[in-house]
Amino acid sequence: MKLMTTLLALLLAPIAMADTKLYDIPLNDIDGKATSIKTYSGKVLLIVNVASQCGLTPQYAALEALYQKHKDQGLVVLGFPCNDFAGQEPGTNEEIKTFCTRTFKVTFPMFDKLHVKGPEQHPLYAALTGKGSPFPGDVAWNFGKFLVGKDGKVLKRFEPKVKPNDKEVVEAIEAALAAK
Repeated sequence: MKLMTTLLALLLAPIAMADTKLYDIPLNDIDGKATSIKTYSGKVLLIVNVASQCGLTPQYAALEALYQKHKDQGLVVLGFPCNDFAGQEPGTNEEIKTFCTRTFKVTFPMFDKLHVKGPEQHPLYAALTGKGSPFPGDVAWNFGKFLVGKDGKVLKRFEPKVKPNDKEVVEAIEAALAAK
């Protein structure tokens, strides 16, 4: 029995490490302050790579509406500006923040511009899209979305053209919020 318990612990250790690893990845917020998503531990997270000059940029409005509707139940939308796709996020963090707040009244947390793919891929996106992820593979474009449960596990991945207010996204978020 002890051998079985030890083997089970060894098999589950990489899974547990992957979950906590997401929380431990150092980040900077849009103002340059050091942080991590551990700040949001116990919340349901929708992690989105965003851009200001993309055909999908209007999704900011739906992301903000989703955040406003569910934030009191524990949802946090996290925006990660990215210039990896056709140079559609060329601005500085200050310019991005101004654009988002003025144009879309964004109040959800925004972070430092980062790379979601390629040789300079940020460790957060390496964890979200790497071989150890339940949804591996490069982010296809701006506004790719990852749903993370209260326990830090990646639950779902939604491709860029799937809108934040699409039924499948809303149902997945509501199920994650209802989970104990």
